[in-house]
Amino acid sequence: MVAAGPRDPADKVLSRTEAVRRAGPARSFRLVFTNGVFDLMHPGHVHCLRRARELGDVLLVAVNSDASARRLGKGPGRPLVGERSRAEVVAALECVDLVTVFDEDTPRELVAALQPDVLVKGGDYSEEEVVGAGTVRASGGEVVIVPLLPGHSTSRLVEGMGGGARRGGGRAAPDGGRAGRGDGGDSPDAGGGRSARGTGP
Repeated sequence: MVAAGPRDPADKVLSRTEAVRRAGPARSFRLVFTNGVFDLMHPGHVHCLRRARELGDVLLVAVNSDASARRLGKGPGRPLVGERSRAEVVAALECVDLVTVFDEDTPRELVAALQPDVLVKGGDYSEEEVVGAGTVRASGGEVVIVPLLPGHSTSRLVEGMGGGARRGGGRAAPDGGRAGRGDGGDSPDAGGGRSARGTGP
């Protein structure tokens, strides 16, 4: 018997409306949610996402739109990769079931709409800093902080490339934004996660 082929990553990338329809409060499975910019994927991101997926039946990842990522102030030329490409790279991971893009500074509204069973953030956050933590707990869910994988950082990768400034200006390469409007920096999931500051490292 021939095994079924892998899912096309593009099929996992949903509009916000479709993501809420499929994974919202009426779902019949345990939903895990995390978010980030995911500008340059590295083992730290994969570590966090794999750990997150172990906590439920379906892992939904919300990716900051290009505009949202720029407002986080991650540095010149960030994001380096456009939102649709970033969403599809995240979706290509086997541990990720669904991806959507959000345009706000934080995923607060999306978390409220989805009411996930588990909200996951990386270890450079405390539970008090996680946007949406109160909403998730109020609906009976839990907040989990995944320890960082030492030695892996988007900021270090950018510094190694000369600081992130790219020829021809500082905008992400245009590659479409059909992902339904919505990196981690040093964290596997930075990007609109801190409730007090609304920024990731």
